[in-house]
This record gives sequence, C-alpha cells and structure tokens, in this order.
Amino acid sequence: MPEGKPGSARPVRVALLGCGTVGTEIVRLLTDQAADLTARIGAPVELTGIAVRKPNKHREVPEHLLTTDAAALVASDVDLVVEVIGGIEPARTLLLDALRSGKSVVTANKALLAEHSADLFEAADASGADLYFEAAVAGAIPLLRPLRESLAGDRITRVMGIVNGTTNFILSGMDATGAGYSETLEEASRLGYAEADPTADVDGFDAASKAAILASLAFHTRVTASDVHREGISAVSASDIAAAKGLGRTVKLLAICERVTQVAADGTTTESVAARVHPAMIPRSHPLASVSGAFNAVFVEADAAGEMMFYGQGAGGAPTASAVLGDLVAVARNRVVGGRGPRESAYAGLPVRPIGQTPTRYHISLDVEDRAGVLAQVAAVFAEHDVSIAAVRQEGRVDDASLVIVTHAASDAALRSTVDKIGGLPVVRDVVSVMRVEGEEQ
Repeated sequence: MPEGKPGSARPVRVALLGCGTVGTEIVRLLTDQAADLTARIGAPVELTGIAVRKPNKHREVPEHLLTTDAAALVASDVDLVVEVIGGIEPARTLLLDALRSGKSVVTANKALLAEHSADLFEAADASGADLYFEAAVAGAIPLLRPLRESLAGDRITRVMGIVNGTTNFILSGMDATGAGYSETLEEASRLGYAEADPTADVDGFDAASKAAILASLAFHTRVTASDVHREGISAVSASDIAAAKGLGRTVKLLAICERVTQVAADGTTTESVAARVHPAMIPRSHPLASVSGAFNAVFVEADAAGEMMFYGQGAGGAPTASAVLGDLVAVARNRVVGGRGPRESAYAGLPVRPIGQTPTRYHISLDVEDRAGVLAQVAAVFAEHDVSIAAVRQEGRVDDASLVIVTHAASDAALRSTVDKIGGLPVVRDVVSVMRVEGEEQ
C-alpha cells in the first residue's frame, strides 16, 4: 500500500460470521470507534457483511449487511474474516476457505482451534494469510499474544490458570456460602453465568480446549483437546470445600500445562508436555485463590521472566469483542503495510505425557472405624504403592470418625491403585473424596 495520511489507504474489508452477544458488540465497537480504528490502522475498516442464520432476529444491526449465505460472504472481495459462531462446522470449512484464498482470519473459536489448529495454520502459511485468536482463551485478558510474541525468547515451564468463568463462579459461591454444587449451579443459571446446558463448562470441556491452545503455544508442540486430561466440578461437594477451608485452601477448576523433564539413570534427559483440567485445592495465599466470581486468571512461569499472572474478565460480549478488535487491528495493520503476524511454532514436537504418569499431590478423605490400628493399616497401603504421606489428620469419633491424608507428589496411577486398595480395607467404610493439591512445594 502507498504511504499517506491515516485513512488514505484502501479500506480493509471485513466479513463477520455470527452476530450473537459477541458479534453484536463487535459491530457496535466498529461503529463507535471507527475514527480511532482508522487512525490506528492507517486505513478505514469497512464491514461488508454479517452472516447469520435468522436475519429477523438481528434488528440491532443494519439490515443491508445481513446474509444467510456465509460461504458466499467468505468468497466475496474481503480482506479479513472474523468468526464468532463457534463449534466445529461450518466454522472449520468457512475459515479454511478464507485462509486458502489469502484472506486473514480472526477467530474466538476455542473448540475449533483445539482440534484443527494444524489445518488452519497450514492453510494460512500456504497463502500468506494471518491467523489470530486472542479471544479464544481468556476473553479480554491479553494472554496469547504474550505467549506467542513477548515470551518467544524465553523458556516457559508452566501455565496454570482459571479459564472458565462459570465454574469459577460456582466454586467461589460454594466457598463463600457453604452451599452445595446443585444449588450454586442453579443460582449461576438464574444470574446468567451458566448456560441452559452447562455441560461444556461444568464437565471441563471448555477449559480443556483452552488448555490445549495454551500448551501448544507455551511449549511449541501441537496439543489437541483429546490430549488434555479432563475432570469437571460436579463431584465437588460442600464437604470438600469445607475440608479445603480447614487446611487454609480453596478449590478451583484449574487448567494446568507443564513442561516435564525426566533424568534417566545414565544422565540423559527427556522432555514431555503434561496438560490437564481438574478441580484442585490451592493455598489461600496463592495468587489464583483470590480470583472470584466469573473472572479468569492465568499464572505463567518462565525461566528468565519468572512468575507472571494475567487477570481480567474471561468472557462476556464486550470483553471478548475487545480481544477480537485487538486482533482485527493487528491483522489490518499487516494488510496495510504488507507485514505478517506470527506463524505456528510447533518445532519442539514434544510427546504428551499421560495423566497416569503425571505427579501431583493429593488430599484424601476417608470414613473409617474408630479403633486402634486404622492409621497403621492405611499407611501400609500408601507405603506399598510408594506414595509418601505429607500430613495426616484424624477427626471425629465412633460413627463419625474420619481420616484426612495429604500426600507428597505421586503419579496418578500410583494414587489410584492406592485408593482402590484402601477402599477394600475392612476398617475403611468409605473413600469420601480424592482431590488434587496444587500451588505448593512438592
């Protein structure tokens, strides 16, 4: 493009796929901030069309922009396609068509990126188009760009965070009120923090997709959602929350991505990636413990930069639209000046470590008989499976006797074998709960 005054270049033509809560906010911001966007980009942004399924339900946007033919809109003379429809199809086909024809893409589609980012990046590389997706993981929080760009010269060792607002709202509510899971989920639904079908959130699918994206960027390795171990929060009880409080902890649904280094007997080292989503107890002194309500926060550890935390609104129409607009500005600038954004970095190709081999600390609560020798029998099973006990607490008497055990780091496989055998001991009436413990020295 020839240089000139801001706005003297040809308009950057944009197609928008989807006009729900986020899409409507994108249209509003493009209109309200048109002059500023022109100055920042060096060319005006022209919204050429909006693909929707039911045009009559979108009276808040100009009628002449609406179309039900998303494929034709993508194939039209546009420079940039913004996708906020979600899901795998038709989004995957539409975005591949856009990238293959040289059109850059901005997407907030975490599920698509967690499963098909390799295809999207390959199409972008082949045509020289850009692929940006800041809004896919943590709403308005600037997180992916620091991982892709600001920390590109560092070695990231761990990414751990709260990346789902619905589950954090529920767990925060349980912690604050002492209420159980079901009633707190009902309250979240009433207030609009939970979808009519909350499965993707409460069962950890949403967080697992985000963990796959984070692990891929942090460790330069292709990680898909199916590589991420996933557990939801529906089994978290009020007694689990109370037990955490008694230990100076709180319970959060965490997405945890780690670079794991193993040293063999001969001194050689191998590296792998571990990615998991599950509820865990963390100390109330940990920075993530104070993240309440529907907010998100991600804790990043790197060799040179040390520890960093990114915090903010992780969902919602305006916050997500803010992240989308940030990407749109970056891509549009590249179009105007002839640059290109960062490409996929998957050179490391590290293997994904199975959850059975991933070491974690555990909190185990047992309903036991109140008689001599119970602790010795339980401790013997832990020793048999090479699971080291860090702390033990016995509570209650007779029919209410319980034993709470916190372990040192142990593999998931060893812990599960231990719990299975303990559950069969005559002195153990029930294994009440098993929960991982994070954010403490191993």
